Amino acid sequence: MCKFPMRFIATGFLRSRKSLLLSRQYLPNTKKKPFMPGKGGGFQSWSSFNESLSSLLKKSPAHSHLQEARRLHALMLVGSILNPDSDIAAQASLLGSRLVQVYAQLGCLKEALLTFGRLHCVHNIACNAILRAYVDSAHFSQAIHFFYHLVFKLGFIPDNYTCPLILKACSELCALEEGRKTHDLIRYAEVHYYFKPNVYTKCALIDMFAKCGSLDEAQMVFDDMPQKERDLASWTAMICGTIHQGHGQEALCLFNTMRLEGTDPDSVVMAAILPACGRLGARQEGMALQGCALKSGFHCDLFVSNAVMDMYCKFGDTHQAYSVFCRMPSKDVVSWSTLIAGYSQNCEYERSLELYLEMINLGVKPSAIIVASILPTFGKLNLSEQGKVMHGFILKQGFDSDVVVTCALIEMYSSCGLAGELEVLLSLWSDWDIMIWNSAIAGHAACENFDLALSVFRKIWESKCKPNSITLVSILPICTKVGALKQGMEVHCHAIRSSLIRAVTVSNSLIDMYCKCGYLGLGLKVFDHMMEKDIVSYNTIISAYGFHGYGKQALVLFDEMKSLAMKPSKATFVGLLSACSHAGLVDEGQSLYISMINSYGILPNMEHYSCMVDLLGRAGRICDACNFIRTMPEEPDGNVLGCLLAACRVHNMVEPAYLLAKEILQDKLEDSGYHILLSNMYASTKKWKDASRIRVRIKEKGLRKKPGKSWIQIGHCTHIFDARDTTHSEYNKIQVFLETLMSEMKKPCVVDPCFSLPSL
Repeated sequence: MCKFPMRFIATGFLRSRKSLLLSRQYLPNTKKKPFMPGKGGGFQSWSSFNESLSSLLKKSPAHSHLQEARRLHALMLVGSILNPDSDIAAQASLLGSRLVQVYAQLGCLKEALLTFGRLHCVHNIACNAILRAYVDSAHFSQAIHFFYHLVFKLGFIPDNYTCPLILKACSELCALEEGRKTHDLIRYAEVHYYFKPNVYTKCALIDMFAKCGSLDEAQMVFDDMPQKERDLASWTAMICGTIHQGHGQEALCLFNTMRLEGTDPDSVVMAAILPACGRLGARQEGMALQGCALKSGFHCDLFVSNAVMDMYCKFGDTHQAYSVFCRMPSKDVVSWSTLIAGYSQNCEYERSLELYLEMINLGVKPSAIIVASILPTFGKLNLSEQGKVMHGFILKQGFDSDVVVTCALIEMYSSCGLAGELEVLLSLWSDWDIMIWNSAIAGHAACENFDLALSVFRKIWESKCKPNSITLVSILPICTKVGALKQGMEVHCHAIRSSLIRAVTVSNSLIDMYCKCGYLGLGLKVFDHMMEKDIVSYNTIISAYGFHGYGKQALVLFDEMKSLAMKPSKATFVGLLSACSHAGLVDEGQSLYISMINSYGILPNMEHYSCMVDLLGRAGRICDACNFIRTMPEEPDGNVLGCLLAACRVHNMVEPAYLLAKEILQDKLEDSGYHILLSNMYASTKKWKDASRIRVRIKEKGLRKKPGKSWIQIGHCTHIFDARDTTHSEYNKIQVFLETLMSEMKKPCVVDPCFSLPSL
């Protein structure tokens, strides 16, 4: 018997031994002589029933087949064919198992279970049939409970049909511990019952471990497979599992190894690996794989074409993605939704909306996945009314129960700033899973309701859901904005306990949180302990060095990046130029700017221009900054002009500021802060009319300074204060204390002679 403890019990209906009540409609026609087997005729009758059941198993499920199965069942009961005391007990057990298999295949799980309960001998055919019925109907928990009932109560030994089924149930539920127990059971059966797991069982083990987040165990199973057993299915399981956990680079290495060992990819592997190249930004590798797919004859494959589109959208090359879309001989809803979402993700919201309208004009009915793709576009374009109309369409079509659609609705309402509608939507949702929790956090953060976002995160701990890497990446920037360092540290502890710290995105967010909260040392510790670093990891530390005034350390880290052959991005140079600006490293900054263009082929954008103007302006080289702006290939935006204006204010360079006034008044700066800065500069030189003119201009344009906010964390509670806000629960106490402080400040000050300065 098995070594596992009997911790799981079967549900009530599994233990039930009730007889199957058959109504008269299932009995044979009374005009015909019913079959009653006699002596010597038992085997012949068993053979006849077996042939009939086998015939039903080969047919597609239909209501008439269910009627036929019930008729045969009734005949067996009347003829005592299933009687364990008959001369054909072994055949009766097999026949009953076949009947269970027929009921399970027809989707009649209740009848299958009741028939199973009457079997005097457990047969693998019946057990596997019920397990398959549970798994096919997505009743994964019931499948696991039934499996343990079979093993611990009935002494069932699983075979190579059972194991893939139960492992799939474990993977769908992310039940890693149950999967490990099943793996132990397989190894126990290998030793004691000479069970030999085939390639399907091993592939199911790899898939289960990978989907449950244990890539090390998946790799161990894969490595233990003999070379001749490593077929395309096992490689596919390992590669897809690695991609599922977000390790695209490892998946690409596995794919290359597979090809070197002589295994050619199929469309499934190609459709999985191409988007992974997109996520990695590996354009050359992705284009090479696209060529490989074309040579392999997958150019007409719908799944591969959709994957190629997705890859180009992730590269930001929507033009090439659209070219692939136009060349596709046939399109499905995934094709439309991939390109619609791709335009939206690349901030081409108008093109996303145009493609959606084109799809509607062609008579393609929006599916749930297309609705989920277009909703963020409505939010970004602030089309709140159209978004509400789409919400009505969602309710009418019954898409409101779809988690992905609900998440898209949350994003749409939060992007439109409709915090009230967002609250109503969240209050109506009952079946919360981690995707909804994550969307709620992101939605509240987008509406700047950081206290609500933190309260949602606290509620996750009270629910049955476990925070995943996306949850942590969403909540850590909020902890940064409100200065909730303690909660950030708690998130760090959870990341370590749950092994989510291995996710590069989580570690990057932790580095950013610690550095922006003033704890550069803790951020560096997280960086040093990272097993795998990407370009974002280095960019985050470089920006942190610049923020804290350590420009030279940022340059040293950049040299380390170059020694690792890591290609810098646009964000890398933004961080480096900003670090040089804060540290006064003008020559180094100018050299970096030139090398960015000449050595790395990166064309500067407005962020780089702003950094260069800030670099020169902080150093007091206002004329050089003005000349730099004149040589820019495009018109300067508000940030560039704002950096120059701030430098003029710091160095009291009034004349260039007067020249900037013309640009500001020509609507190039929409930020009220820059207008106020210019007004103050006029006032400091006693040009009162000009200062007044700027103030009038602010009112005419309707520019308003955003009210200030401040946060303070006391224990586990974060208090948020808005300018002129009177809604705080302790507002009256705060006002009384402020009045006391003000009165104390107005009292005459008596200086203690002990602290007075000696006369010179």
